Amino acid sequence: MSLQKFTTFNEMERWLDENRVTEVECLVPDLTGIAKGKILPRNKFSEERGMRLPEAIFGSTVTGEYPEDGDLDLIIAPTDMDMELRPDPTTVRLVPWANDATAQVLHDCFKMDGTLVEFAPRSVLRRVESLFAAEGWKPIVAPELEFYLVARNTDPNQLLQPPIGRNGRRESGRQSYSIDAVNEFDPLFEDIYDYCEAMDLDVDTLIHEWGAGQMEINFLHGAPLDLADKVFFFKRTLREAAIRHDMFATFMAKPMQDEPGSAMHIHQSIVDAVTGKNIFSNDDGTHSKEFMHYIGGLQKYMPLAMALVAPYVNSYRRITKHTAAPINVQWARDNRTVGLRVPDSSPANRRVENRVVGSDANPYVALAVTLACGYLGIKNQIEPSAEVVGAVNGLDFELPRSMGEALTALKECPELHEVLGPQFVKVYLAVKEAEYEEFMKVISPWERENLLLNV
Repeated sequence: MSLQKFTTFNEMERWLDENRVTEVECLVPDLTGIAKGKILPRNKFSEERGMRLPEAIFGSTVTGEYPEDGDLDLIIAPTDMDMELRPDPTTVRLVPWANDATAQVLHDCFKMDGTLVEFAPRSVLRRVESLFAAEGWKPIVAPELEFYLVARNTDPNQLLQPPIGRNGRRESGRQSYSIDAVNEFDPLFEDIYDYCEAMDLDVDTLIHEWGAGQMEINFLHGAPLDLADKVFFFKRTLREAAIRHDMFATFMAKPMQDEPGSAMHIHQSIVDAVTGKNIFSNDDGTHSKEFMHYIGGLQKYMPLAMALVAPYVNSYRRITKHTAAPINVQWARDNRTVGLRVPDSSPANRRVENRVVGSDANPYVALAVTLACGYLGIKNQIEPSAEVVGAVNGLDFELPRSMGEALTALKECPELHEVLGPQFVKVYLAVKEAEYEEFMKVISPWERENLLLNV
């Protein structure tokens, strides 16, 4: 029985029994996109038993601290209230690296009145998908995820280095699209592909990107929530496999100062839920007004949403001139210097690629945000700027340059608050402002080196 056909708890239970599963990892993606939850023995995992976690798991920073914001108590109760977790049977998969038969399944978070917890990342994406469904539309997405392989590093004060490959050497130069450079890590990628096949993650192509030890994995297109789940599982899988091969895998947006940053490019289109026709194309093959308005929405709202898709202070180190990272929200056909690229394609496959999102973004939030921006563009009939010609990565910045600037922009955009959910945005802002304040307490080596005796 295919995993995609599991729609009930009973179907999932039969699959668990057929695979002789002894443990079940009950997972909830938090704001950072990592797994929170509980591990249960198989005989304790039942629909009747249910499971609960405190809703405060969505109110902590990446360092595990909590915002000192009294207003947040109105959303995330200081009494540490519980959420009811319900498994999504469509997400059940084996944990291929576990010694004993272990399953993992994602859970949705509910209040005690039976409604979704609004500030859970999966709830945010479900909310945006429902807006499209109300219009008779189905969004289609295909993420491209960049990451770095780095040598094991247990000292945060030491600079990261590329890992040593099969030839016993580190990469000393950039090896864009090099097959031989990928083959240096064949044992790791053989495990990755085996794990991904066992987990039905639908990964497509693997390429070597610009940076030393930088790779990109592409996913086949599909429904947003399903693809967000697959990116979540892939990140977890890659980190585990890398450790088993004595290296680390990182999705930091800018892990090394002299190497390019890592992005999560998101291809997106919309089809009519009844006919299956791509609404970005007219019957004569030309682009539709909806396509133009979708681009217009991305242009208007992505700069205001940057705090959600570039979620850490490190994220803004990636946004620099004359690199593969966009600094603008211009659009053009088959042009990688713009923030919004329209790949060459047939009318049926017409789509736009959002190149602004960082690989460090929570995949549920990132997909919700880019779809929300396009949705607002269509609903408000926002006209895009004219298509640009030639390289534009040297133009002025059109995106925030810092986390502080990005948080202010998000705070002042009520349209995004409404589409993504006011409670989610309020929690998110509180958490990110707390992280930013914590970062600002740190004095960097650059400051000691250049300011200590010179100012």
